[in-house]
Amino acid sequence: MIDKEGYRPNVGIILTNAEGRLFWARRIGEDAWQFPQGGIQRDETPEQALFRELSEEVGLQPNDVEVLGCTQSWLRYRLPYQLVRHGRKPVCIGQKQRWFLLRLVGGEQQVCLDGNGNPEFDGWRWVSYWEPIDQVVAFKRSVYQHALRELAPLMKKISQTGAAAQQTGERLKHR
Repeated sequence: MIDKEGYRPNVGIILTNAEGRLFWARRIGEDAWQFPQGGIQRDETPEQALFRELSEEVGLQPNDVEVLGCTQSWLRYRLPYQLVRHGRKPVCIGQKQRWFLLRLVGGEQQVCLDGNGNPEFDGWRWVSYWEPIDQVVAFKRSVYQHALRELAPLMKKISQTGAAAQQTGERLKHR
C-alpha cells in the first residue's frame, strides 16, 4: 500500500527494558542494525500493525509489552535513489512511520527472531537510548532522531518509576 505521495505507511517499534535500554536488532546477513519496523496492511490500524510486526519480527505478544506512547504525526524518510524500485507501480519513494515506544513487561526469553519462518533479524542486543542515532543507516537517521526526541519524556517517567522502585526495594532490605 503506497500513498499518493509515494510513501508506504509503516510502524516503527522502540522497545525498552526495565533499565531503560533499547532493543536493537541486526538485519539478517548484514552488518546493519535498526529498530523493528514494518508496513501497515490495508484495513489495518497502526496499533494492529504494531502488534502484528512485533510478533512476526521479535516473537513478542501484546501481553509481553506495555505501550507507553507514540509519535504525534507521521515521520517520513526517502529511500536513496538506488533502493527505489522504479519498475514497480506505484513507485515507493520512502516510508511514513508512526513510532511506538513499548516497555517489555515479560521476560526477554520471550524474544524469538525466527518464529514466523521468514526472519528479518539474526541478532539483537540492548543499547543505550541515544546510541541508535549513530548506528542506523544514514537515510533513516533524521527519523530516528525525531522519534527518540519526541518519546524521550516518556523514558524519564520509566526511569523515575524504576528509581522509586529501587528505593523501595532498598528500604525493604534494611527492615
